[in-house]
Amino acid sequence: MMRKKIEGSSYRPRLCVFRSNKHIYAQIIDDKNKKTIASSSTIDKKIRQSISSTGSCAAARSIGQDIAKKSKEKGINKVVFDRRNRIYHGRIKALAEGVRTEGIRF
Repeated sequence: MMRKKIEGSSYRPRLCVFRSNKHIYAQIIDDKNKKTIASSSTIDKKIRQSISSTGSCAAARSIGQDIAKKSKEKGINKVVFDRRNRIYHGRIKALAEGVRTEGIRF
């Protein structure tokens, strides 16, 4: 259970992760200005061609790398990780490791 509300700013936006049974979605959100800066998911056609299964850890890792590349293009190097009451395990962990391999810090 989360004890406080996670909030992102323009300096350090929030990386929000949503996981369903089939897909995984990631968004970088600036809560102060109420804007989505970048997003990536296993529904994207470009990513779907490069992965074999949308519900795997490998797919989650590639989503993490993709969202990290998009955020670096916008000049973001630090984020607040919001896993939305999911435990840090499996696909959530794989996505976080994919983001970290691209140089984004939590």
